[in-house]
Amino acid sequence: MAASASQRAPVADLLAEDPDFSLVLGGPLYQLFRRTHLAGGALEMLRRRIVVIAGVAWVPLLLLSALGGLARGGTIAIPFLLDIEAHVRFLIALPILVAAELVVHVRVRPAVAQFVGRGIVSAESLPAFREAMARVLRVRNSVAGEISLVVLVYTAGLWVWRNEIALGAPSWYAHPDAAGLHLTPAGYWLAFVSVPLFQFILLRWYMRFGLWFWFLWQVTGLNLRLVPFHPDRAAGLSFLGRSSYAFAPVLVAQGALLAGLIASQIFHAGQELLSFKVQAAAFVAFFVAAVLSPLTVFTPTLARVKRKGLGEFGTLASRYVNAFEDKWMRGTAPSEEPLLGSADIQSLADLGNSFSAVQEMRLVPFGWKDVTRLAAATALPLLPLTLTIFSLEELATRLIKILL
Repeated sequence: MAASASQRAPVADLLAEDPDFSLVLGGPLYQLFRRTHLAGGALEMLRRRIVVIAGVAWVPLLLLSALGGLARGGTIAIPFLLDIEAHVRFLIALPILVAAELVVHVRVRPAVAQFVGRGIVSAESLPAFREAMARVLRVRNSVAGEISLVVLVYTAGLWVWRNEIALGAPSWYAHPDAAGLHLTPAGYWLAFVSVPLFQFILLRWYMRFGLWFWFLWQVTGLNLRLVPFHPDRAAGLSFLGRSSYAFAPVLVAQGALLAGLIASQIFHAGQELLSFKVQAAAFVAFFVAAVLSPLTVFTPTLARVKRKGLGEFGTLASRYVNAFEDKWMRGTAPSEEPLLGSADIQSLADLGNSFSAVQEMRLVPFGWKDVTRLAAATALPLLPLTLTIFSLEELATRLIKILL
């Protein structure tokens, strides 16, 4: 054991040479934040960053709609102050997406370090492991990547907003007619600044999900040391399931965005909450699957490790129980050695427990607890919408009856 620990120490030292590995510390936007003193080297100044980004997206909408007499009412159906979807998008979802960067930075890098700290990546595989990290960092820092996102939000993103999200009723940002949407001054800021800014930050997160998937896929190609009877029931990889909690803020932001869209349909289009139950369930399932799907790249490897472990452990178990039978069942045990309290009995029990651990080994590095926690985070912003069906008093009464 001492020799093994001494071998791992230099491996950990080598990993320390990559202190900047992060899914978020890079790219043109990050560099812009640093030059404008909106972020430090480790994403400090979070409050300042949230205030500035949310302010650019929301404050001009308030001022322009107020100057046009469209903030509180008048002849339009949806004044700015009553546009729930806009407020949720820019004052709740957008700040959460910005704050999520710090959470992911703090939690994902230690998870990556555990590949080495747990001995899953050996010293021989470390150069390939570091090269996999370097490839991810190069794409993360790509100027072309973020420029592509800008082009995407000002083409497909604007088309989706105008045709799928914008309400078809007179509002503070547009007056629709047969010819299409006629934007107000506030509507122009919404369409060409606020919405593209939000979409860019959201798509940037999707790109990071892709980078995480790519990194893990590269890791599966290494010669990993996975133990089939590891007590975590995932051959030592269960820390990856816990690392997925780092993306929970992104799921909360997505849930808030859906809640804002549904609220707009309920209050301004006369829809009912229950008419969205299928869409909401599909939405939660899709985004939980999107966060956990990168971890499924280990499924073929885990299946192979489990098959090999069952075979090798079965051979070992056969050898042991045959020796146990010869010694204790066929009368070859020394007469002075007691049966009760024998180390052979305890070893047989330990062998059975280890074999059960191999049999119960999962083929994915996450469990139902991880799935339910991420689903709860995604669905959490939808809970206030239940007040459109029940009053707060009725909802409290129902909860008390369920709990008691």
